[in-house]
Amino acid sequence: MSFWNETADDAEAWHQIDWGRVDRDVTRLRRRIFKAAQAGDMKKVRNLQKLMMRSAANTLLSVRRVTQVSRGRKTAGVDGETALGPKERGRLARMLLRDGAARPRPVKRVQIPKANGKTRPLGIPVIRDRVHQARVKNALEPEWEARFEARSYGFRPGRGCHDALAAIFQVVGKPASQRRWVLDADLSAAFDRIDHAHLMRSLAGFPARDAVEGWLKAGVMDRGAFAPTVEGTPQGGVISPLLLNIALHGMEEAAGVSWRRHGNSRVLKDGSPALVRYADDFVVICHTEKDAHEAYRRLKEWFAPRGLAFNEEKTSVRHLTDGFDFLGCTVRTYANGYTLVTPSKDAVRKAKGRIRDVVRSNRGKPADRLVRELSSFLRGWTAYYRPWSSKRAFKEVDRTVFGQLWQWASRQHRRKGRQWIAARYWDKRIPGSDNRWIFGEGSAYVKPAAMTRIVRHVPVLGTHSKDDPALTDYWTERAARRTKLGLENRFIQTLAVRQRGRCARCGLDLVEGAEFEPDNIHDWVSWFDSVRRTLNVHHVVHRQHGGGNELKNLVLLHSQCHQHEPPRFEWRLDFMKGSSHGTTFPLPA
Repeated sequence: MSFWNETADDAEAWHQIDWGRVDRDVTRLRRRIFKAAQAGDMKKVRNLQKLMMRSAANTLLSVRRVTQVSRGRKTAGVDGETALGPKERGRLARMLLRDGAARPRPVKRVQIPKANGKTRPLGIPVIRDRVHQARVKNALEPEWEARFEARSYGFRPGRGCHDALAAIFQVVGKPASQRRWVLDADLSAAFDRIDHAHLMRSLAGFPARDAVEGWLKAGVMDRGAFAPTVEGTPQGGVISPLLLNIALHGMEEAAGVSWRRHGNSRVLKDGSPALVRYADDFVVICHTEKDAHEAYRRLKEWFAPRGLAFNEEKTSVRHLTDGFDFLGCTVRTYANGYTLVTPSKDAVRKAKGRIRDVVRSNRGKPADRLVRELSSFLRGWTAYYRPWSSKRAFKEVDRTVFGQLWQWASRQHRRKGRQWIAARYWDKRIPGSDNRWIFGEGSAYVKPAAMTRIVRHVPVLGTHSKDDPALTDYWTERAARRTKLGLENRFIQTLAVRQRGRCARCGLDLVEGAEFEPDNIHDWVSWFDSVRRTLNVHHVVHRQHGGGNELKNLVLLHSQCHQHEPPRFEWRLDFMKGSSHGTTFPLPA
């Protein structure tokens, strides 16, 4: 059975793709590459990578991820082309299946503003190059997932900011910990300075090595002017984060980190520093100040042949009692010997600024719109900080929220008194809570940040990888918990857990793109908003045919799967707990 219906038009062929089967085939092949790399059988690894590059399932899944899941799907390259509709996606998939990869085109330079007033250059490849990069990534990533260090967390499947912060807390969180000096480091323009020759040596033997080199040397179009690229990998390319991780692989050994076996696990040797890295941001936690400076010296030498260097402005050696900021949080040891992870002052300041901007932009607008926009931001922001000691910061944010909302309401009703305004917008709105100062309109309300329950994050164990076939149940449970975290409605949470975080029709993650953790606080805000917008509750037996609202008759679907539901379909929930053969819900004749 073919994945692609050549006789149908592009839109129809796209809708007829069995995405569950596509995903299973790509996942199976990724796992085979991982196992071969883990066993050191490089000949088998190369053969399987060639098979992945020829795979039609890999091509289709790559088109879906680039045009439907990726955050940059609406941004065109130098050719001005995107594929935002089923017809365009189908046409792109058909051309790639027929013609294969094309010669790499230059990337489009886009300047993204940074918080410090400077800009970050992004390189946006054309859409065909992005899809081909996604295909190559599926072949290359499993090989390196079998090699990457345990405490490398950035831009890796199933790993994210919370894992990196939890790993730091594991090292310094106990009062008895002897590691109290930190090299708080940052690399200067890491994506733009990676040495091509060194990176190509790391990819020796990889079947698509020439394609990778072609993307690296494709050049840049900046405001109509072409410039060649002699170093770096475009920050904006699908494969660029993986190439950065490959370039930085081995940093632990360079910093002097050493491990020993302890039962079935590995622990740091006595006297060894600990290194935790998230992309190009990392910390080295040492016993003494001298050790921290020695780690700095060793790493500086190690970076040189890779074309990389420390950002001296953001790199420092400090004691834990002074604290340091990492990924939007402050890690600090207090006088009582305990170490806490809290939202950084800068993060709280930016949150207050964002709240003011949201409220001001809604002056004169309906209250329900203000509630929707403000709740979306607060839901994502609090979710990012809910694993840490954040109650004080949440209360501080709530004070700003209340003040801004009161100003908004007073502007809306200049001739009304305080009691009228309070009665109009504030009331007891949250079931089970006696708090009457909840702002809202109708059934919609702004949930105070301080009412967010602190839920400690369980970090990824050791070198666990999503490509390891022996850990399927482990990653399935983590995906289900993570999807549940993004759903506030308990009834929908129950459905998500029952379906183990997967769509009941296509079998893919309920939150599209959920195989990757959001990279930063801004991505968490947009991720939580996407959870709300992209899921629909579906009646297996339609209500017009006698179906009810019982839990057994309901499933969660992607909104697109819901729109294009076929007339007859058997919902096989093979991923449900306690089901070895799946549960079938047949539609009536």
